[in-house]
Amino acid sequence: MRDRERGSVTAELAVALPAVVLVLVVVLTVGSASSAHLRALDAARTGARAAALGDDDAAVVADARHVAGAGAEVSTRRDADWVTVTVTAPVVGGWSGFGPLRASATASALVEP
Repeated sequence: MRDRERGSVTAELAVALPAVVLVLVVVLTVGSASSAHLRALDAARTGARAAALGDDDAAVVADARHVAGAGAEVSTRRDADWVTVTVTAPVVGGWSGFGPLRASATASALVEP
């Protein structure tokens, strides 16, 4: 009986290992995406606060990019008494079959008088 079971653990491992690796990749990607989203949100809030205090758009973009990190895209929009900053940043280590992953966040603030 033992001879018939010989090698079954190797076969089971060969079947299960790709699924375990796939789950690990998904968990790490979700964690990285969550971190990138929080970083983009913090950068958008920083930029919105700087704009609300009267900084020009170049300074707002520089502040937001400093917080968001390399490769971040920052846009500002001013409407009457409000300023809105949107930050889009790449997800580090983000892998998918559909192209690179990006995290985006928007923050608005009332312009200080």
